[in-house]
Amino acid sequence: MAEKRLYDAAATGNVKSLLDLLEQDPFILYRASFTCSYKSPLHVATILKHTAFVQEIVKRNPLLAEELESQKSSPLHIASGKGYVEIVKALLSAAPDMCLVRDCHGRNPLYLAAINGRPEVLNELIQNQKIPLAAREKVDRGQTVLHLCVKHNQLQVMEIIMRVVNDYEFVNGKDDDGDTILHLAVRDKQLEIIQYLMGSTIIDVNTKNANGYTALDILELTPKDLRDTNYLAIKNSLQPKACNSRNPQTRPIKWLTKKRDAIMVVAILIATMAFQAGVTPPGGVWQDNATDNSHKAGEAVMAHIHPKMYKNFIRANTIAFVSSLSTILLLISGLPFQRRLFMWSLMVIMWLTVTSTAVTYAVSIVVVTPRKDRTSLTHVIEIGLIVWCSVMAILLVGNTFRLIDRWLKNRGIEVWRPGSFRDLVEVHNRNVNQEAV
Repeated sequence: MAEKRLYDAAATGNVKSLLDLLEQDPFILYRASFTCSYKSPLHVATILKHTAFVQEIVKRNPLLAEELESQKSSPLHIASGKGYVEIVKALLSAAPDMCLVRDCHGRNPLYLAAINGRPEVLNELIQNQKIPLAAREKVDRGQTVLHLCVKHNQLQVMEIIMRVVNDYEFVNGKDDDGDTILHLAVRDKQLEIIQYLMGSTIIDVNTKNANGYTALDILELTPKDLRDTNYLAIKNSLQPKACNSRNPQTRPIKWLTKKRDAIMVVAILIATMAFQAGVTPPGGVWQDNATDNSHKAGEAVMAHIHPKMYKNFIRANTIAFVSSLSTILLLISGLPFQRRLFMWSLMVIMWLTVTSTAVTYAVSIVVVTPRKDRTSLTHVIEIGLIVWCSVMAILLVGNTFRLIDRWLKNRGIEVWRPGSFRDLVEVHNRNVNQEAV
């Protein structure tokens, strides 16, 4: 009887009735989810947009925000799809992890807000730190939330999502047919979305789907009698970037995207090695306290026998450890590596990581090598390190000059170049233009 009155109060949004029931039975909200497998009182109040009632329930029993009805939808799914902003706020404060939960169709609350065009709800959802993970999930036929935005013509929602997640891999994600969002937009002749993708994102125009078609190829399949002004506008939007994307300067970005996981593994491995070397340095640690107090148990043996070498070892090892952690942070932060400054920063940090690891190895080998072999070995290691650092320094300086040159060129400042170099650049540009035609 009390449960029925609770559902009646949820259906009418009567907060006073809810408070009266709680006064009579403080545990009624904890029993409610077990009395009906279809919908909880929170589901009912959410569907009918009784905001005050929902806020009171989640304050009294936040666990109800995690309940799923028969279609595996949570109250957050319902509120997100219907655009109930205040209810979404209340539910997120009670159960933020529900952003990742999928209903029976594989859709999370972010997907429902995108499909139904709820930008206000999106602005609330993106404040949750788990939204980047929710956005990368795929639904039926391997479609991402961006595919659904194009399918339902939700440009405003797409812009909000891309402000949060805008890396190359996500924007150029493919469904099970190999279609990117640009393929879908061109196929449906959605001019506004195409213009946005071409002007404000890192979409790859030359990506091919499972049939081997680029977006421009799909456009060219349009029958001649249907090629109107919309067709011409789309073609004009696609062609310039299709030519530019052939430029070899974009290759490092694509390479980095494809090798991101491998670089991450290497950075984690170097960080692990540096940590292990720091806590167990070459030569080990003293196992007991010295009678003359010259050392204590747990202290590095190398610090007492080779104090100068130990300081160099710690410096190099610390740089390797910190720079490898910095590489991991850069890769997971989603920085736009199409910007040369970020690409250059990552290159410098990786250079520091590898070089510091090499120095750490060199110091370790010298310390643990017997004295009779140390002189010849040290000579070989010194030559190897000098050659290595020289090569790395040349690469670093060369890339730095290229970055500065491009920065000056973008500001209209021409830097002197040899005539043969200018001729080579002109020939290259002419070849690229001919290929594009």
